[in-house]
Amino acid sequence: MIGTTIINIFQNVWPMILIFTTIVVSMRIVHIIKNHPTVYLYKDLMVLGFVIYILCLFHVVTFQDVSWSTSNFIPFKEMFRYEFGTGLFFKNVVGNMIMFLPFGFFVSYFLNLDKIRYIFILSLVSSLSIETTQMVIGRVFDVDDIMLNIIGGILGYFIYRILFKIKEHLPAMLKKPVFYNIIMVTTLILIFIYIYMIIEAGI
Repeated sequence: MIGTTIINIFQNVWPMILIFTTIVVSMRIVHIIKNHPTVYLYKDLMVLGFVIYILCLFHVVTFQDVSWSTSNFIPFKEMFRYEFGTGLFFKNVVGNMIMFLPFGFFVSYFLNLDKIRYIFILSLVSSLSIETTQMVIGRVFDVDDIMLNIIGGILGYFIYRILFKIKEHLPAMLKKPVFYNIIMVTTLILIFIYIYMIIEAGI
């Protein structure tokens, strides 16, 4: 269910991602050729990944069809509508948490956050701005989405902190940029293989 949703999002936004990536990568290459800075591939991929995530998030919160729903200002009202374990539960409850999990991870990484209150505030502000904007443009406002987004952001923060702690205990050889580059490239390859398998399976 969630995997299918992710694939559907990419099928809708891939032209925008392709154009953006081409422009940004070409600019980055020219910048490297012109200024000869120290290049850390994994850092560039993290930045690119974050921007692509924001593009996908923008599509989800502004173009998804919500004609079947109405605004909700009562906490937990929408959450308890769905039976645990059903497709709707995973799409609307788990999906809203997963949607903000990358936000919590990326923001924690870029800002090197070590306090949970920071990601709580940033997730709250970001999610509130999304829901308010949705209401203004004729979509719906859902307070439950804000709570679920915050939980997702916090989960992303914890994933970052766990990886940070693991990094601290790695031997010096595994703390070199080349090791992080390998991890990032391997992760991207696995993601592409996963997407290809889902598309081939016709899910």
